Amino acid sequence: MQTHDVLDELWAVICERAENPSENSYVSSILTHRKGVDKALEKVGEEAVEFILAAKNQVRERTVSEGADLLFHFLVALRASDIDIDEVLSELAGRRR
Repeated sequence: MQTHDVLDELWAVICERAENPSENSYVSSILTHRKGVDKALEKVGEEAVEFILAAKNQVRERTVSEGADLLFHFLVALRASDIDIDEVLSELAGRRR
C-alpha cells in the first residue's frame, strides 16, 4: 500500500467516525468529547511532546511510533476543527518552489 493510500484511508475513517459516531470508536470519543476541539488539541500536544522526546533521545523505533501517533491525532484535530486535509495539502503544494 502506498503512503498516500494509507493517509487517504485513515482520513476517510476519521471522517466516517465524525459523521457516524460510535461508542466503541476512539476517534468518535475524541470528536464528541465534552471539551470539544480542545480534547483533540490536547492529544496533539501530548503526542508532540512524546515525539520530541523520542527524537531527542534518538530512539528510532519510538520516534517512528510517536510520529505515527502525532500524525493520527493531527488528522483528528483537523477534522475536529472542520478543516479538510485537502486544504492543508493544497497549502503545502502552494509553498513548493
